[in-house]
Amino acid sequence: MAILFETERLMIRRWIPERDAEQAFEIYGDPKVTYFLGRGFPEPNIESQRQSLIRVTERYNQLNNGTGFWAIVEKETTKIVGSIIIKQLPGTDNVTTDDYEVGWHLRRADWGKGYATEAGRGMLAYGFDILNLPVIYAVVKPENHASIAVTQRLGMKPIGRTNKYYGGVELLLFQLDSSLV
Repeated sequence: MAILFETERLMIRRWIPERDAEQAFEIYGDPKVTYFLGRGFPEPNIESQRQSLIRVTERYNQLNNGTGFWAIVEKETTKIVGSIIIKQLPGTDNVTTDDYEVGWHLRRADWGKGYATEAGRGMLAYGFDILNLPVIYAVVKPENHASIAVTQRLGMKPIGRTNKYYGGVELLLFQLDSSLV
């Protein structure tokens, strides 16, 4: 099952497209969850979700640099409650930059339970301790107040607005330096 790490309540593991597509669709098929994610969402059906999981997991397997997109699994129920990422940020021309971001997407039924903060804290530790990243960023749409609150609970410093990433979309930029952890 390829567990990346565990926290008190959560397991962070690889997605298994054949097995996880239905639960992933509960996340990425929900327009309220995907509202801040940009083009290509929400997923129209479970098969489309399965294909998306296959593409994304294959892309990170090919990169083989420790970055990725993992399932957040509640230990008690073994239910997938969301996704956590650490990856290189795409620049305005969608070519990757040398900057790395942490991000999270949670199933609507699991909003407000602290899972994004718990998984985010674990992913930051992974990025600093395993990937040896000196700085990790988060980029958030200005109207996404819930994700802004998560960055604050993670101790990330607000830098201001940027249009350096994701095709020039204006986003709020947060950062955490490894020296501050």
